[in-house]
Amino acid sequence: MGVQNPSGRIGLFLVLTALFSSIFYGFIALTGHVGGGNGAYELGLMWSPALAAVVTCRLTGLSLTTLGWGWGAWRWQALALALPLGYAAVAYGGVWLAGLGGFPDPKFVVATRESLGWRGAPDWLVLAGYLLLTGTAGMVMSLAFALGEEIGWRGFLAPHLTETFGFRIGALLTGAIWAAWHLPLVFLADYHAGTPWWFGVGCFTVLMLGMSVVMAWLRLTSGSLWTAALLHASHNQFIQLFFTPATAAKGAITPYAVDEFGFALPLVVLALAAVVWRRGVPTKGLP
Repeated sequence: MGVQNPSGRIGLFLVLTALFSSIFYGFIALTGHVGGGNGAYELGLMWSPALAAVVTCRLTGLSLTTLGWGWGAWRWQALALALPLGYAAVAYGGVWLAGLGGFPDPKFVVATRESLGWRGAPDWLVLAGYLLLTGTAGMVMSLAFALGEEIGWRGFLAPHLTETFGFRIGALLTGAIWAAWHLPLVFLADYHAGTPWWFGVGCFTVLMLGMSVVMAWLRLTSGSLWTAALLHASHNQFIQLFFTPATAAKGAITPYAVDEFGFALPLVVLALAAVVWRRGVPTKGLP
């Protein structure tokens, strides 16, 4: 096609993403579980944006190198890995200190000790060991999932929307599209936290918008999509596999405070996004 218009490329990418994703939405809806098909449906869904980005590049004559494959400076990759652990610790620490949830959940400790095979190990060692494994070996598998999304969202879409609308509007539009892409999982499967849908979706959307600003800034400042992929993988690992399950419920309020559908994480990530928002407009990663 040789399409040179960024708007045309964006439109084609979104159509292809919807088309490829719909296949896996259907399979996930059949099972009612995001992890249906032993995780194969989720993996296919998360790689749909990547496939859409690659096909769009090929059809429009855009080089695949514009997706940001270069590793870039190590400091950006280290920052991307560390940020989710930092903002999760602040958000969940606030929840625990305010009595909106407890730490650690005794059932989580027992199940983790059994899973690790560390019978007789003290609670602190079980938690520390599991956190270390989550942030190292577990990160490899998480990255295999997250990379598929980020080739599409931050490798292709964020730079094109930034080129068209500027950094701030581009980052917010990317976040809005990213959040909307998750909604079928909320309404057709079990990707939610048990709160009313309007509350959960509202908190989740704010979180996605805040994360999108941070991730777009890292991607465009470093010139590398790996920053976004590593931050995404780190977020999923620490939030979904450690901080949320390790938090004990303290009444009906806890689901409203924790996880991606509670209010604590969005508030902390919004503060981080506000810092990034004021740092200037990066342009290194534009196509």
